[in-house]
Formats: sequence, structure tokens, C-alpha cells
Amino acid sequence: MNLETIKFDEKGLIPAIVQDVRSGEVLTLAYMNKESLELSIEKGETVFFSRSRNELWHKGATSGNTQKIIEMKYDCDQDALVVRVIPAGPACHTGATSCFSESIYENTEARQAVKTNVTFLTDLEKLIERRKSEMPEGSYTTYLFDKGVDKILKKVGEEASEVIIAAKNRDAEELSMESADLLYHLFVLLQEQELPFQAVLDVLKARHSDKDEPKETE
Repeated sequence: MNLETIKFDEKGLIPAIVQDVRSGEVLTLAYMNKESLELSIEKGETVFFSRSRNELWHKGATSGNTQKIIEMKYDCDQDALVVRVIPAGPACHTGATSCFSESIYENTEARQAVKTNVTFLTDLEKLIERRKSEMPEGSYTTYLFDKGVDKILKKVGEEASEVIIAAKNRDAEELSMESADLLYHLFVLLQEQELPFQAVLDVLKARHSDKDEPKETE
């Protein structure tokens, strides 16, 4: 990004649209000045300019809900930014994942038509992330996080064993259910380890792109 081409407004600000790189969800709209933009690049985390407080604002500095920057882009007019991030928690001060949580119109049929399986897995990841952050009483996910990594690892091992048994029994229904249990507990483990699902997808995509290359053998 060439900062010299960025067009700040008459107040020295530029709007920054913050987007979850994993789900594509828009998290918030904030503003940056030249200093906060430079600090964002330097830190690798979002730093904004608060118009109400008239000061720099490092997102998550007090709450811990930081936003790790993966990519920053500017538009064709160089007067707006898109900041793609991996959030460490809710983006909104209300505790919501996104500041854009209130819907004024939704085409439910069309929404379902475009919803992909990967989108569902991303939604699952976000739900587990919220459970970890909020720890609601009575939630099984809360119970797992409360018990810690050893309990989560035990459940992953148990579910993997049950998948094997279901496969050996040639029971499609049982295999479907046990596989779902395994995926869920794996997602809990990834969240406990603070490893985004996108990192797993990146490995799979890299392997897929190399699928036609010869492999060295002994």
C-alpha cells in the first residue's frame, strides 16, 4: 500500500471498513488518520482515530478484543479502506460480533440459497468463539472451556474412536452423527488453541494446489 496515494478528507480522516477475513462479515466502520494508519501497519492490528474523543484508539487495547490485520486495501478513488482482520473477540462495544447486527430487510429464501457448507462451518466457529468469550451458564461449550484443554482433548479422542467404530460397522447414520460430534469438538479445540479454521483451510488449499506434483518416495 502506497500511503502517498491515500486521499484523506478535509479533517485528515479516511473511512475504514473492517471485515472478518474468515467469514467475510463486515464488523464495523471506523476512521483512520495518517498516524493511526501508519500505526496499524506497524502493529499489525487496527488503530483508529476516535472522532468523539479526538484521539487515537487501538482497538482492544483495554478489552482484549484486538483485530489482527491480514490485508488492507483502498478503493479506486483512494478515499476508503477495507481492512480484513482476524478478530480476537466482539467488534462492537455492545458485545455483538459485528456493529451491523440489526437487520432492516432480509430475503430469507435468497440468503439460504447462497449459504454454503463452508459458511456454516464459519458460523459454527463464530458461535464457539462467542461461547468462549461470554461463557454462558448451562452451555455444554462453556463446560468444555471451563474444564480445559485436557477435557477437550479427551472428547476429541473419544469422538474419533466412535467415528472409527461407526465406519467399521458400516452404519451411515451413526457415522454421520459421530462425524458431526468429532467436527464440533475439533472446532472447540481449535478455539481453545486460538487457531482459526482459516489456517486449516489454507493448508488444505495449499495441498490441493500441489496435488499434481510428483511426491518423493523412498
